[in-house]
Amino acid sequence: MADWDDVRRIALALPETNERPSRGNAFWRVRDKGFVWERPLRQTDLAALGDAAPDGPILGVRVEHLGAKEALLADPSGVFFTTPHFDGYPAVLVRLDAIARDELEELIAEAWLCRAPRALARPWLKERGG
Repeated sequence: MADWDDVRRIALALPETNERPSRGNAFWRVRDKGFVWERPLRQTDLAALGDAAPDGPILGVRVEHLGAKEALLADPSGVFFTTPHFDGYPAVLVRLDAIARDELEELIAEAWLCRAPRALARPWLKERGG
């Protein structure tokens, strides 16, 4: 399964991405727009999730729109979840220790594409035949 070294390697391999801490946690940006971040559960999250609150590292991931968020949340694997804090916001939380590395790579690339300017994303996609 994946870990923070995987997140760092995948995110920083994307064009014009940097890592800067935010509130003491790792945060990856493309041209100053965040797309993935370390997101430990807060007390309000733990209260809202109750017994369903996962242990382990949690990754926040930007998604294209709320429909994409709902699709990920419907995945029966239990890897993706949300809290009331993210209601109405296009992002999901990911149980990092439960996601496969190849799925993580795709998820981070999609998050990057959501936030990267088109002029940066187009050549990257073209290189990959997209």
